[in-house]
Amino acid sequence: MKLAKPTLNNVTGPEYAVFTQALLAAMPRLRRFCYTLTGSYVDADDLLQMTLERALEKWQSFEAGTEIQRWLYRVCRNIWIDEVRSSKRRGTSESLDDVDELEYAAAGESQLINSLTMDEVAAAMESLSESQRSILYLVGVDGCSYKDAAELLDLPIGTVMSRLARARKNLADVLEL
Repeated sequence: MKLAKPTLNNVTGPEYAVFTQALLAAMPRLRRFCYTLTGSYVDADDLLQMTLERALEKWQSFEAGTEIQRWLYRVCRNIWIDEVRSSKRRGTSESLDDVDELEYAAAGESQLINSLTMDEVAAAMESLSESQRSILYLVGVDGCSYKDAAELLDLPIGTVMSRLARARKNLADVLEL
């Protein structure tokens, strides 16, 4: 079922203004999360746009008091899962663009691993599965707790912990740390 485009009747008022301000403030972190899922700046921007469109369409379903970043991550992840499933049904594969820098997507890791070049970190991150990359981003870069990451990804906390451990080990193996 396709939702109607927002009209002036349902997008006015102080609640919508507060929502859009929070949405704008959340965009940089959301873009980094999109890149973490896709591994491509172009695909990340497309995913970001789809996420923002969906958020604006569904803005009234956002519950006041809920952290908007968590709500947006969930919306984004659901869209990404739908896109991956859709591409599998079509029989096409997603190709990742070559990444020259990972500064935007992994600023937190660049501070921790000073001796590595951004290209090395980018290649190592791309070698991880999407599930490992997203958990590593949420916990390692975005600073989410295990519990928050589990809620965002709709996974048991034990699964988050084991995937994070495997992601860290795989990343260390690839980077020969």
